[in-house]
Amino acid sequence: MGNIFAVTNQKGGVGKTTTTVNLAASLAEYGKKVLLIDLDPQGNATTGSGLDKNDLKNSSYDVIMAEAKAADSIVRPDDLGFDVMPTNSDLTAAEVELLETKLREHRLRLALESTRDKYDFILIDCPPSLSMLTVNALVASQGVLIPIQCEYYALEGLSSLLRTVERVKQKANPTLDITGLLRTMFDARNNLANQVSRQLISHFGEKVFHSIIPRNVRLAEAPSHGLPVLNYDRGSRGSIAYMALASELMRRQTKTNG
Repeated sequence: MGNIFAVTNQKGGVGKTTTTVNLAASLAEYGKKVLLIDLDPQGNATTGSGLDKNDLKNSSYDVIMAEAKAADSIVRPDDLGFDVMPTNSDLTAAEVELLETKLREHRLRLALESTRDKYDFILIDCPPSLSMLTVNALVASQGVLIPIQCEYYALEGLSSLLRTVERVKQKANPTLDITGLLRTMFDARNNLANQVSRQLISHFGEKVFHSIIPRNVRLAEAPSHGLPVLNYDRGSRGSIAYMALASELMRRQTKTNG
Protein backbone atom coordinates (compact mmCIF):
# COMPACT_ATOMS: atom_id res chain seq x y z
CA MET A 1 0.00 0.00 0.00
CA GLY A 2 1.35 3.41 -0.98
CA ASN A 3 2.83 5.78 1.57
CA ILE A 4 0.91 9.08 1.37
CA PHE A 5 2.56 12.30 2.50
CA ALA A 6 1.15 15.82 2.71
CA VAL A 7 3.87 18.35 1.91
CA THR A 8 2.65 21.43 3.68
CA ASN A 9 3.44 24.68 5.42
CA GLN A 10 0.93 27.52 5.61
CA LYS A 11 3.79 29.98 5.18
CA GLY A 12 4.43 30.60 1.48
CA GLY A 13 7.82 30.72 -0.18
CA VAL A 14 9.45 27.96 1.85
CA GLY A 15 10.08 25.53 -1.02
CA LYS A 16 6.95 23.43 -0.61
CA THR A 17 6.21 22.89 -4.30
CA THR A 18 9.91 22.65 -5.13
CA THR A 19 10.19 19.88 -2.57
CA THR A 20 7.12 17.99 -3.81
CA VAL A 21 8.24 17.98 -7.45
CA ASN A 22 11.89 17.21 -6.81
CA LEU A 23 11.24 14.57 -4.17
CA ALA A 24 8.83 12.86 -6.59
CA ALA A 25 11.48 12.85 -9.30
CA SER A 26 14.16 11.59 -6.92
CA LEU A 27 12.02 8.75 -5.56
CA ALA A 28 11.20 7.76 -9.14
CA GLU A 29 14.92 7.76 -9.94
CA TYR A 30 15.33 5.17 -7.19
CA GLY A 31 12.80 2.99 -9.01
CA LYS A 32 9.76 3.82 -6.89
CA LYS A 33 6.27 4.23 -8.32
CA VAL A 34 5.30 7.79 -7.45
CA LEU A 35 2.17 9.91 -7.77
CA LEU A 36 2.31 13.66 -7.25
CA ILE A 37 -1.06 15.27 -6.41
CA ASP A 38 -1.30 19.01 -6.99
CA LEU A 39 -3.78 20.33 -4.41
CA ASP A 40 -2.70 23.97 -4.66
CA PRO A 41 -4.98 26.11 -6.89
CA GLN A 42 -1.89 27.98 -8.14
CA GLY A 43 -0.97 24.79 -10.02
CA ASN A 44 2.77 25.33 -9.70
CA ALA A 45 3.53 21.64 -9.21
CA THR A 46 1.56 20.97 -12.40
CA THR A 47 3.58 23.43 -14.50
CA GLY A 48 6.79 22.44 -12.70
CA SER A 49 6.18 18.93 -14.01
CA GLY A 50 5.91 20.18 -17.58
CA LEU A 51 2.09 20.13 -17.85
CA ASP A 52 -0.15 22.89 -19.21
CA LYS A 53 -2.60 23.67 -16.40
CA ASN A 54 -4.90 25.43 -18.87
CA ASP A 55 -5.32 22.28 -20.95
CA LEU A 56 -6.45 19.56 -18.55
CA LYS A 57 -9.10 16.96 -19.24
CA ASN A 58 -9.58 16.35 -15.51
CA SER A 59 -7.91 17.83 -12.46
CA SER A 60 -7.74 17.34 -8.71
CA TYR A 61 -10.81 19.59 -8.51
CA ASP A 62 -12.85 16.99 -10.39
CA VAL A 63 -11.53 14.26 -8.12
CA ILE A 64 -12.15 16.02 -4.84
CA MET A 65 -15.66 17.01 -5.94
CA ALA A 66 -16.33 13.41 -7.05
CA GLU A 67 -16.89 14.45 -10.68
CA ALA A 68 -14.10 12.17 -11.94
CA LYS A 69 -12.25 9.11 -10.70
CA ALA A 70 -8.67 9.48 -9.56
CA ALA A 71 -7.46 7.06 -12.25
CA ASP A 72 -9.06 9.20 -14.97
CA SER A 73 -7.32 12.34 -13.72
CA ILE A 74 -3.75 11.05 -13.55
CA VAL A 75 -1.26 11.77 -16.34
CA ARG A 76 2.38 10.88 -16.97
CA PRO A 77 4.57 13.83 -17.99
CA ASP A 78 7.10 13.07 -20.71
CA ASP A 79 10.36 11.52 -19.47
CA LEU A 80 9.89 12.35 -15.77
CA GLY A 81 9.23 8.87 -14.39
CA PHE A 82 6.36 9.79 -12.06
CA ASP A 83 2.61 10.37 -12.42
CA VAL A 84 0.76 13.61 -11.70
CA MET A 85 -2.79 14.46 -10.72
CA PRO A 86 -2.66 18.04 -12.01
CA THR A 87 -4.72 21.09 -11.12
CA ASN A 88 -5.53 24.67 -12.05
CA SER A 89 -7.45 27.63 -10.65
CA ASP A 90 -10.72 25.65 -10.82
CA LEU A 91 -9.64 24.20 -7.50
CA THR A 92 -10.25 27.56 -5.82
CA ALA A 93 -13.98 26.90 -6.10
CA ALA A 94 -13.62 23.67 -4.13
CA GLU A 95 -12.88 25.65 -0.97
CA VAL A 96 -16.42 27.04 -0.98
CA GLU A 97 -18.18 24.03 -2.50
CA LEU A 98 -16.74 21.62 0.05
CA LEU A 99 -18.44 23.51 2.88
CA GLU A 100 -21.80 22.24 1.58
CA THR A 101 -20.55 18.69 0.94
CA LYS A 102 -20.97 15.54 3.02
CA LEU A 103 -17.77 14.01 4.35
CA ARG A 104 -15.98 17.13 3.16
CA GLU A 105 -12.75 16.37 5.04
CA HIS A 106 -12.59 12.84 3.61
CA ARG A 107 -13.13 13.43 -0.12
CA LEU A 108 -9.51 12.97 -1.18
CA ARG A 109 -8.97 9.93 1.04
CA LEU A 110 -12.03 8.22 -0.40
CA ALA A 111 -11.01 9.10 -3.96
CA LEU A 112 -7.55 7.56 -3.50
CA GLU A 113 -8.71 4.22 -2.09
CA SER A 114 -8.85 2.58 -5.52
CA THR A 115 -5.51 4.06 -6.65
CA ARG A 116 -3.28 3.95 -3.60
CA ASP A 117 -2.04 0.38 -4.06
CA LYS A 118 -0.56 1.22 -7.47
CA TYR A 119 2.11 3.46 -5.94
CA ASP A 120 4.96 3.25 -3.46
CA PHE A 121 4.74 6.95 -2.64
CA ILE A 122 2.01 9.56 -3.07
CA LEU A 123 3.05 13.17 -2.43
CA ILE A 124 0.41 15.89 -2.02
CA ASP A 125 1.42 19.49 -2.68
CA CYS A 126 -0.83 21.52 -0.36
CA PRO A 127 -1.85 25.18 -0.66
CA PRO A 128 0.00 27.69 1.56
CA SER A 129 -2.89 27.89 4.02
CA LEU A 130 -4.62 25.74 6.61
CA SER A 131 -7.68 25.35 4.40
CA MET A 132 -10.24 22.63 3.71
CA LEU A 133 -7.97 21.44 0.90
CA THR A 134 -5.07 21.08 3.35
CA VAL A 135 -7.34 19.26 5.81
CA ASN A 136 -8.32 16.85 3.00
CA ALA A 137 -4.63 16.18 2.37
CA LEU A 138 -3.98 15.57 6.07
CA VAL A 139 -6.93 13.21 6.42
CA ALA A 140 -5.74 11.25 3.37
CA SER A 141 -2.11 11.02 4.52
CA GLN A 142 -0.16 8.97 6.99
CA GLY A 143 2.67 11.46 7.24
CA VAL A 144 3.34 15.19 7.06
CA LEU A 145 6.50 16.55 5.50
CA ILE A 146 7.13 20.18 6.45
CA PRO A 147 9.58 22.28 4.41
CA ILE A 148 10.81 25.11 6.58
CA GLN A 149 13.12 28.01 5.86
CA CYS A 150 15.49 28.76 8.71
CA GLU A 151 14.50 32.37 9.32
CA TYR A 152 13.09 34.54 12.11
CA TYR A 153 9.39 33.67 11.82
CA ALA A 154 9.84 29.99 11.01
CA LEU A 155 9.03 28.53 14.42
CA GLU A 156 6.12 30.91 14.99
CA GLY A 157 4.30 29.75 11.85
CA LEU A 158 5.07 26.12 12.61
CA SER A 159 3.11 26.02 15.85
CA SER A 160 -0.30 26.62 14.22
CA LEU A 161 0.39 23.89 11.64
CA LEU A 162 1.30 21.42 14.38
CA ARG A 163 -1.93 22.24 16.23
CA THR A 164 -3.92 21.56 13.05
CA VAL A 165 -2.12 18.25 12.53
CA GLU A 166 -2.91 17.24 16.11
CA ARG A 167 -6.61 18.16 15.72
CA VAL A 168 -6.87 16.14 12.49
CA LYS A 169 -5.14 13.22 14.21
CA GLN A 170 -7.59 13.29 17.12
CA LYS A 171 -10.78 13.76 15.11
CA ALA A 172 -10.31 12.22 11.66
CA ASN A 173 -7.02 10.39 11.09
CA PRO A 174 -5.44 8.69 14.13
CA THR A 175 -2.55 7.31 12.05
CA LEU A 176 -1.31 10.79 11.02
CA ASP A 177 2.16 11.74 12.18
CA ILE A 178 4.88 14.26 11.45
CA THR A 179 7.29 12.44 9.14
CA GLY A 180 9.90 15.15 9.16
CA LEU A 181 10.90 18.79 8.99
CA LEU A 182 13.04 19.73 5.99
CA ARG A 183 15.36 22.70 6.11
CA THR A 184 15.14 24.47 2.73
CA MET A 185 16.93 27.34 0.96
CA PHE A 186 19.65 26.93 3.55
CA ASP A 187 22.75 29.11 3.55
CA ALA A 188 25.34 27.82 6.00
CA ARG A 189 27.09 31.23 5.94
CA ASN A 190 24.04 32.85 7.54
CA ASN A 191 24.29 32.99 11.34
CA LEU A 192 20.51 33.26 11.81
CA ALA A 193 19.91 30.22 9.60
CA ASN A 194 22.32 28.19 11.72
CA GLN A 195 20.70 29.43 14.93
CA VAL A 196 17.18 28.49 13.76
CA SER A 197 18.48 25.14 12.53
CA ARG A 198 19.83 24.40 16.03
CA GLN A 199 16.48 25.43 17.53
CA LEU A 200 14.61 23.05 15.23
CA ILE A 201 16.88 20.16 16.21
CA SER A 202 16.54 21.09 19.89
CA HIS A 203 12.71 21.12 19.65
CA PHE A 204 12.11 18.23 17.25
CA GLY A 205 15.20 16.02 17.44
CA GLU A 206 15.11 13.14 14.96
CA LYS A 207 12.01 14.59 13.27
CA VAL A 208 14.36 17.01 11.50
CA PHE A 209 15.70 15.44 8.32
CA HIS A 210 19.49 15.17 8.18
CA SER A 211 19.25 16.16 4.51
CA ILE A 212 19.36 19.92 3.93
CA ILE A 213 18.27 21.69 0.75
CA PRO A 214 20.70 24.52 -0.08
CA ARG A 215 20.06 27.74 -1.92
CA ASN A 216 20.85 26.78 -5.49
CA VAL A 217 20.45 28.70 -8.74
CA ARG A 218 19.80 25.60 -10.84
CA LEU A 219 17.09 24.51 -8.43
CA ALA A 220 15.42 27.90 -8.84
CA GLU A 221 15.73 27.82 -12.64
CA ALA A 222 14.31 24.33 -13.21
CA PRO A 223 10.56 25.13 -12.80
CA SER A 224 10.66 27.68 -15.62
CA HIS A 225 11.67 24.82 -17.91
CA GLY A 226 8.89 22.57 -16.60
CA LEU A 227 11.43 20.14 -15.16
CA PRO A 228 12.59 18.78 -11.80
CA VAL A 229 16.17 19.80 -11.14
CA LEU A 230 17.24 16.15 -11.60
CA ASN A 231 16.24 16.43 -15.27
CA TYR A 232 17.49 20.00 -15.64
CA ASP A 233 20.94 19.70 -14.06
CA ARG A 234 21.62 16.28 -12.59
CA GLY A 235 24.95 17.28 -11.06
CA SER A 236 23.74 20.42 -9.29
CA ARG A 237 23.81 20.78 -5.51
CA GLY A 238 20.01 20.97 -5.50
CA SER A 239 19.66 17.70 -7.38
CA ILE A 240 22.13 15.91 -5.10
CA ALA A 241 20.32 17.24 -2.00
CA TYR A 242 16.92 15.95 -3.12
CA MET A 243 18.34 12.56 -4.02
CA ALA A 244 19.74 12.43 -0.48
CA LEU A 245 16.34 13.38 0.93
CA ALA A 246 14.62 10.64 -1.08
CA SER A 247 17.10 8.09 0.23
CA GLU A 248 16.56 9.27 3.81
CA LEU A 249 12.76 9.16 3.44
CA MET A 250 12.91 5.61 2.08
CA ARG A 251 15.07 4.52 5.02
CA ARG A 252 12.67 6.11 7.49
CA GLN A 253 9.69 4.37 5.88
CA THR A 254 11.41 1.01 5.88
CA LYS A 255 12.07 1.48 9.60
CA THR A 256 8.49 2.70 10.28
CA ASN A 257 6.88 -0.11 8.31
CA GLY A 258 9.06 -2.68 9.99
